[in-house]
Amino acid sequence: MTNLIKNNKIYFFIFFFLTFFLFLYGKDIAGLLDAKWIIKYPKHLVFPLAKYLSGFVKWLMDDANFIIFSFRDFTRFIAWIIEIPYNLILALISKGFLSGQGQDAKEILAPLSWMSVIAIIMFMALYTKDKLLVFLVFFAFLYLAIFGQWKSSMVTLSSIVIAVPVGVVIGLFLGILSYKSEILEKIISPVLDLMQTIPVFAYLVPILVMFGFGPVAALIATIIYAMPPMVRTTLLALKNIDPQIKESGLMSGCTKRQLMWRVLIPTSKPTLMIGVNQVIMLSLNMVIIASMIGAGGLGYDVLASLRRLNIGAGIETGVAIVVLAIALDRLSQAFVNIKTERKKINISFLKRYSRIIFLFLFIIIIYFLSTYLPFLKSFPEHLVINTSAFWESLIKYININYFDTLESIKVTLLTYFMLPIKRFLLGVPWPWFVLIISLIGWHYGRLKLAMLCFLLSLFIVFTGLWEKAMVTIYLCGSSVIIASIIGIPLGIWAGISSKANRVLTVIIDTLQTLPSFVYLIPVVMLFRVGDFTAMLAVILYSLAPAVRYTAHGIKNINKEIVDAGLICGCSQRQILLKIKLPLAIPEILLGINQTIMLALSMLVITALVGTRELGQEVYIALTKADIGRGLVAGLCVAFISIIADRIIKSGSDRLKIKYGMK
Repeated sequence: MTNLIKNNKIYFFIFFFLTFFLFLYGKDIAGLLDAKWIIKYPKHLVFPLAKYLSGFVKWLMDDANFIIFSFRDFTRFIAWIIEIPYNLILALISKGFLSGQGQDAKEILAPLSWMSVIAIIMFMALYTKDKLLVFLVFFAFLYLAIFGQWKSSMVTLSSIVIAVPVGVVIGLFLGILSYKSEILEKIISPVLDLMQTIPVFAYLVPILVMFGFGPVAALIATIIYAMPPMVRTTLLALKNIDPQIKESGLMSGCTKRQLMWRVLIPTSKPTLMIGVNQVIMLSLNMVIIASMIGAGGLGYDVLASLRRLNIGAGIETGVAIVVLAIALDRLSQAFVNIKTERKKINISFLKRYSRIIFLFLFIIIIYFLSTYLPFLKSFPEHLVINTSAFWESLIKYININYFDTLESIKVTLLTYFMLPIKRFLLGVPWPWFVLIISLIGWHYGRLKLAMLCFLLSLFIVFTGLWEKAMVTIYLCGSSVIIASIIGIPLGIWAGISSKANRVLTVIIDTLQTLPSFVYLIPVVMLFRVGDFTAMLAVILYSLAPAVRYTAHGIKNINKEIVDAGLICGCSQRQILLKIKLPLAIPEILLGINQTIMLALSMLVITALVGTRELGQEVYIALTKADIGRGLVAGLCVAFISIIADRIIKSGSDRLKIKYGMK
């Protein structure tokens, strides 16, 4: 946008003036011309895509047959494949192995003791040879036991244990196929774009219809949502391998299969582990959302607490999710940095696998002792600490003593910042808005991007969701503006100060680790439901990229350019403002782009706190199991995301070319 202003000042001011004029007098002009369709798209011209999609899925489930089986049989088969290992893990660490069902069920084998689960997690941490990590995971899981969150945590962990390996394997497989086939890569890239931009709730609607209500449906939704980063990471890792490594593998006589699995995949391990980490984090992010279609555990507890407005229990469970997320995040990150060691040949079996043998012996001993010593089987209830009363009193204290301050902040921002943006976006005629978006696309990407912006915008118009889309843009825009105002200066500070960078990195890592739903709990308790509450939750969730990308852009400026500025007599302030900041703008734009993506994904979740935008459409569709309505609203959110993504990336690329960085 900066480039557009500089190079086309006259055109920019003409369009700005016309837009403001239409905002003020658009309704009057439409009334004089008897053309109300300019302001509001006529309902009788809305294309009933939602109805057709719902009808198609109904046909698919009821009548579609594929030679020897129906589509319903196919979905049941997939559910059965996932249900078997899930029930096994759930029985192993949570419910135990039972015979019979319901009240007549009898326990054959008890689940693993809480001590055994902690020992397994500590063993995994010991494998990374990181002593601090061992203490972190120990205290994290001990916290879950002490604060009464163990049972729910184990249900959640059972879902993660199944969803992550399945998501990683499918993602790795698709990434390898995309690497081998350029045609498949071109097909799968836009599909991944849609999967990563369609709101989370939109996944739940068709899955609820196809797989029913229950933990298996929730697992399938989690796998679909968490898989795309693994595909992209695998493709990126394989493409970035040094060609000499491939050549040496071929010269050694490797077949294509051996080259892939014995050379390329092991070489790509560090990058692939980053993808695994992303799958874990996205799976945890789905914990609460998936509880809406039958997943139990911590997610269900948080959702139930919010519905009952049980502040203390909601925060207590939210903290448990945070603790579990941080422990699994740090554990998966540690596996990225494990150095491969040569296997020592002359070592006995017992010595080589001594730790694993000790772990198995510990689990067996604890298991048998737990039949006589109940505290070994489950954490003693009389030692459990309940913090819900503390959180209740803390929130009550803040609301009583700081209500006027909080309310004045809320009213001021709503009155003078948020509502003017909302009125402006809803007041501009939709044909003019579509034209402006298309012209911006033309400026940055010529015909291809202009046509993409034009067609995606018209899709939103023709499906009758333009007004709700504008409310979505208003909430997203308000959040991104404030997130950028906070995040970019913090990123600049982190880029020029190593101490600030270390502190902010810890804070940003923690913010990115927290599941999105957790952000809703404190803001709802302090500000109640509404647009302002939604905006605060979105800002907290989407702040990290603005800081991280800005810091990266500032730190990675070519040192020769900085040295040239110093030789010319520039002060540190001039170097920052005249050299570093302009050159970092492409990276800052990419950070804003990611902030927009996260803001849009979070906005759909904020529909639970009373927002009236596309997220609400998706949520209503979920409650009514209306597949068409949910998918159309989800596609509209995805298209807004894609338009913003393509325009900002094109602008960033043009700036990189201008500054000789690309």
